[in-house]
Amino acid sequence: MEMSTQLDLFGHVSEVPETEGIKYTGSKLKIIPYILDTISGLKIKSALDAFSGTTRVAQAFSQIGYDTTANDLSIWSNVFGTCYLLSKKPDSYYKPMIDELNSLKGYVGWFSENYGGKDETGKKPFQLKNTMRLDAIRDKIEEYNLPWEDKCVLLTSLIYAMDAVDNTLGHYAAYLAEWSSRSYHDIELKLPKRHHLKTHNKVTQADVFDVIKDYHDLVYFDPPYGSNNEKMPPSRVRYAAYYHIWKSVILNDKPKVFGKANRREDSRDTVSPSIFEEYKRNDEGNYIAMQAIKDMIQQTNTHYILLSYGSGGRATKKELNEILNSNGHLLSAREINYKKNVMSNMRWTNEWINSDGKYTEYLFLLEK
Repeated sequence: MEMSTQLDLFGHVSEVPETEGIKYTGSKLKIIPYILDTISGLKIKSALDAFSGTTRVAQAFSQIGYDTTANDLSIWSNVFGTCYLLSKKPDSYYKPMIDELNSLKGYVGWFSENYGGKDETGKKPFQLKNTMRLDAIRDKIEEYNLPWEDKCVLLTSLIYAMDAVDNTLGHYAAYLAEWSSRSYHDIELKLPKRHHLKTHNKVTQADVFDVIKDYHDLVYFDPPYGSNNEKMPPSRVRYAAYYHIWKSVILNDKPKVFGKANRREDSRDTVSPSIFEEYKRNDEGNYIAMQAIKDMIQQTNTHYILLSYGSGGRATKKELNEILNSNGHLLSAREINYKKNVMSNMRWTNEWINSDGKYTEYLFLLEK
């Protein structure tokens, strides 16, 4: 198992599993050492990463020996989870295909027509030379007619290759006006760094209220949160819109697109919005998103719940305290300071500590 060196809670050096993922608004890369520290010492055999995203936390859970379920509604999360948690064939099986895909000559297809730019200025997510390669590579992957697990390894490699040369700030709802320096590079597919599977894992693409019915010793929640800025309601652009391109790469369905960013029709803000991204209040004056979190915690079939929450979210500490303590015993509440690379016990107040506008992340460990 490959490990990276990190500082633990007390400044000691500890080993943390290496994980992979795309540039992602909700990435948990930095928080993984603190997650593992918080749950260390607990008797855990099975774990659910309920909003898995790029699956970094699920990857870490599996590597430390938990039978892991990675769940997310997005198809690209399913692909990453399948690659890292389910695929078992050796790298030598995929290497010839990776080499062939890297040798292909590009041509103008659907991706180039919608997302390739060749002018001196940007405003497109990729330079044309790379979308032409994308068109050729994606069609060739389809020709291989591989089982889903094997296809996911190649698709993960392709997504990483494109993510490395994009012209964005990390998502695909808008593109940079001037070409980023990395966009000039040529795409190159590389084998994902998978680890030898010693655990029994699952990858699901289900509503969270369905997946939490099955028992897991530990359930980790990191739902999307709306902004707590009352003067400026958060954008209705959702995660489905941020990463619409990856869905098109995976499905290769050449959908109808709209808007300046050429988003998929099914990524419109009115299509299947997540209740956890809802910023409105209900008739009782409570945030709908917070009521959803309360319902989710109440219905979860588990021994332990670990909840990530950012100070930019809708809830106050008092609200979270009430939600958590009404559903079990709160074992710890910790505040993470990334700059100092430390985690400390949190001071409880009615509002967030960082009223100066700085974003801080918190971990709450609950025993049900």
